[in-house]
Amino acid sequence: MFAIEELRENGFDKIVMTDGKGECRVEVVPECGAMLHGYSVLSKNEWLNIIDSYLTKDDFDKNAEALGFKGLKLSPFACRIKNAAYHFLGREYHFQKIFQDGSAIHGLLYRGAFKVTSKYHTENESGVKMIQKYSGDDRGYPFPYNCIVEYKLEKGNSLKISTTVQNCTNITIPIADGWHPYFRFNRKIDNLFLSFDSSEMLEFVDLIPTGKLIPTEKFTKPRLIGNSVFDNCFYLDFANGLPMISLADTNSGFQLNIIPDHRYRYLQVYTPPHRNSIALENISGAPDCFNNKMGLEMLEPGQELTFSTQYKISSLNN
Repeated sequence: MFAIEELRENGFDKIVMTDGKGECRVEVVPECGAMLHGYSVLSKNEWLNIIDSYLTKDDFDKNAEALGFKGLKLSPFACRIKNAAYHFLGREYHFQKIFQDGSAIHGLLYRGAFKVTSKYHTENESGVKMIQKYSGDDRGYPFPYNCIVEYKLEKGNSLKISTTVQNCTNITIPIADGWHPYFRFNRKIDNLFLSFDSSEMLEFVDLIPTGKLIPTEKFTKPRLIGNSVFDNCFYLDFANGLPMISLADTNSGFQLNIIPDHRYRYLQVYTPPHRNSIALENISGAPDCFNNKMGLEMLEPGQELTFSTQYKISSLNN
């Protein structure tokens, strides 16, 4: 029987899901941007947590941005909006929340508290659903909407994460969605093997797309990360089958597979300077999508859209 419980630890109020065999464990923190705090498998009688997160609630409160927005919900956009401004339906909007480089970054909900609306567990799965109701209080995005996140742990160390956005206005609104998880295997990422289904990378100038796609096939097959440095966005090719993104560690003998749905058309990859983890970010719209329209969704009044991705940890020996 799968299980779900509430646990307070290091200042975090966690929702903890475990599988029926006691071999997989997921920790989420609704009050901190619906954060994915832990995703662990049992390895040699010890938990191997492949999520790089914050040490304590105080650490999150002080360093959510400085430490890279780890594991947080990115909504109503991901990555950057150039100059924190965009035009929509003949009007220019300016975000109040501005990053140090003058752009708006990673949306408006990542520090907000999500309210748990349901929890459940059965013989085959456990799950939790939560909501944040955005009131439109930033003048750059004066459009109330609901953001509903559901985590579901299933058999086979499979974690499905779905986000549903609901337009609560009487006008059409622009929207995109994303996540910002950092994955690790308790050693430098230089020693890990990475692959993802993309033969095209977005050309950037100052981390903003130019609109041009650059051919690239370096990581279409598993390849040692080595000294590769990423802060890039790739256009995923959904024609090649599953999984679409893989990160493997021959030392632990485990591999992470990521299977996004078709709405997460882009993959942002980032290697932090410490190189203890790597961000593999499923995003529905490209950086600056409110301006360049790449992947931007138009949500009609009363309409809702769902974005889903799946993580799965498997043994390299199977």
